[in-house]
Amino acid sequence: MAVGRWAAVTLDCANIAELVDFYRDVAGLDPVHVSEKGAFLANGDGVALAMQRVDDYRAPEWPSQVVPQQLHLDIAVDDLDRAEAELLRLGATKPAEQPDGAKWRVFLDPAGHPFCASVWD
Repeated sequence: MAVGRWAAVTLDCANIAELVDFYRDVAGLDPVHVSEKGAFLANGDGVALAMQRVDDYRAPEWPSQVVPQQLHLDIAVDDLDRAEAELLRLGATKPAEQPDGAKWRVFLDPAGHPFCASVWD
């Protein structure tokens, strides 16, 4: 028997509003709660993402591990090229190092968190 149920993945960041806008547009998550200290976004199907403002936030450095990535998110897409263009338009950046650009691509959200856009078979 589980002690609880999955609630959300929480990302540290310096700018709450920037990540709320980014993940609302990237993953179709609706802001449920937003304050200057944190936010909670959900899609109604049990998928949720939270963020919390952290003083002196240091973005992960991918692929280097000087500041480890700690975790990354995967976004399922139908077309990598189309998804890449849209992600970049929304504020993501694309690191030069890409492990497998044919199946998945690594991007960084506006706070520097790595995430992958992947074609899932």
